Amino acid sequence: MSSLSLAVRDSSTMLRRNLLHARRYPSLTLNLLLTPVMLLLLFVYIFGDAMSGGAGRSAYIAYIVPGILLMTIGSTVVGTAVSVSNDMTEGIIARFRTMAIHRPSVLVGHVVGSVLQSIMSVVLVGAVAVAIGFRSTNATALEWLAAFGLLVLFALALTWIAVGMGLISPNAEAASNNAMPLILLPLLSSAFVPINAMPGWFQPIAEYQPFTPAIETLRGLLLGTEIGHNGWLAIVWCLGLAVLGYFWSASKFNSDPK
Repeated sequence: MSSLSLAVRDSSTMLRRNLLHARRYPSLTLNLLLTPVMLLLLFVYIFGDAMSGGAGRSAYIAYIVPGILLMTIGSTVVGTAVSVSNDMTEGIIARFRTMAIHRPSVLVGHVVGSVLQSIMSVVLVGAVAVAIGFRSTNATALEWLAAFGLLVLFALALTWIAVGMGLISPNAEAASNNAMPLILLPLLSSAFVPINAMPGWFQPIAEYQPFTPAIETLRGLLLGTEIGHNGWLAIVWCLGLAVLGYFWSASKFNSDPK
């Protein structure tokens, strides 16, 4: 078999392994999935009328759903950090190092599995959003396709960062804590209120971070509104984080164990 065939075979095996773990132990994924769902219901039914500024609850649902979908990805990849940390601390990686397998396939399995879980989580949260009144009637088929591509790219970028966080964590609890900013950053973005409605000193914090341009781009795609420069910013952030996370993770994984 060629090197490429071996890499594909081993990566597929590792992907199946990670998906089986997720199926056998769904509690972590479900617990992380509850966070965006609860925030969606809380902000719509408790704060919706007040936060809408008189535009109505349905308008506010349309506004916050894109941010909630990206927050769902941030929540899901926390589980990836925990899973990677468990692999590193429970001895299975030491076993893999002695086997004749494509070494990067271990990380590839985690990454691909995490991206698939993230998209499935987004679909579930999106179904909840539709059930409570979210509609995307102005988006074209091309905009829907672009929105899906953005979600996959964003999931890939955050997953590589989460893998790096898992590799540097001494245990699962530390991995969960290290990955917590991936859940908190959306709360400091334009997910729930426009940036111009925030205090002046806080606006740069909300603007110059990866979630805000991605949220604004997804919002524009789903609602058929203008995106402006946010589309390019979102792509640059995603590619930059993906490359950073990949090289960080590869460096930590390939370093000799202490």
